[in-house]
Amino acid sequence: MIETRLTRAFGLQYPVASAPMAGASGGALAAAVSRAGGLGLIGGGYCDADWIEAEFAAAGNDAVGCGLITWRLAEQPEVLDVVLGHAPRAVFLSFGDPAPFAGAIADAGTSLICQVQTLADAKKAVAAGAAVIVAQGSEAGGHGARRATMTLVPEVADYLRSDAPQVLLLAAGGIVDGRGLAAALMLGADGVLMGTRFWAAEEALVAGGLVEAALAADGDATLRTKTVDVARALVWPEQFDIRVMRNGFTDRWGADLDGLAKDAAARQAWADAMVRGDASVGTPIVGEGIGLVRKKMPAAQILDEISGEAEALLAGGWRQGS
Repeated sequence: MIETRLTRAFGLQYPVASAPMAGASGGALAAAVSRAGGLGLIGGGYCDADWIEAEFAAAGNDAVGCGLITWRLAEQPEVLDVVLGHAPRAVFLSFGDPAPFAGAIADAGTSLICQVQTLADAKKAVAAGAAVIVAQGSEAGGHGARRATMTLVPEVADYLRSDAPQVLLLAAGGIVDGRGLAAALMLGADGVLMGTRFWAAEEALVAGGLVEAALAADGDATLRTKTVDVARALVWPEQFDIRVMRNGFTDRWGADLDGLAKDAAARQAWADAMVRGDASVGTPIVGEGIGLVRKKMPAAQILDEISGEAEALLAGGWRQGS
């Protein structure tokens, strides 16, 4: 078993948290991760209060946290009360200023986790009272920015070590196996946040056809784009775009976002494809690490395999091909 400050702080068996992927990380996945010894997070994303209530119910009595997109929470601040009403293990905020919400989270006795994409934002998160910083590299699936995991994580680790040693650090972006976990710990992180690997967990809320297409792909098949946000009529802050699998839809509309915004039929076709799992139009929301994922499996098995591989690596007992 790998023991870190993260496992001690949250009483975990594994130094792994599942990313709160909007719409994909429901209560069943979060509960499965927590039950197995990780930190499971519901993907509350765009602050749909009814969906969040339903997924907390699906999590049952298992202790889970919840993630929210911060700029959307600023538009619907009452949703934070809904989340805090479930006594979450942690509240995870990303893509905006956490400061306006930090006081209420602290008053509820809940840990604040802040995902950041730059060192400057890590400093703002510490000032807001974050207990955990997630340094997310551009390799990650879903929304993100431009810094790479391999350089951002140690830079944030050095800053925290000197200026905020009480704050824990998770690495995110391109981490899908034990090699990634071991590397993150060597870079100075206390654990990892994994999205793409749990996106392909049996408990995730993802249409089967999208998962099948992603498992057959490699990391070269992804790209960062604004196309998906235009398809959903979501106005994201300019510095963030989304990494998804490239397909005919992104090829057709990636250079014509204005045209897509005006084409209601094309936008509806994308939405319908996402529901039915048609990856020729719908876009699997995965990161570069998808090239290392080849099998859909239960969350508990994912945690066990990743931890076992990382332990062997850190002990010097693993070699490529073994």
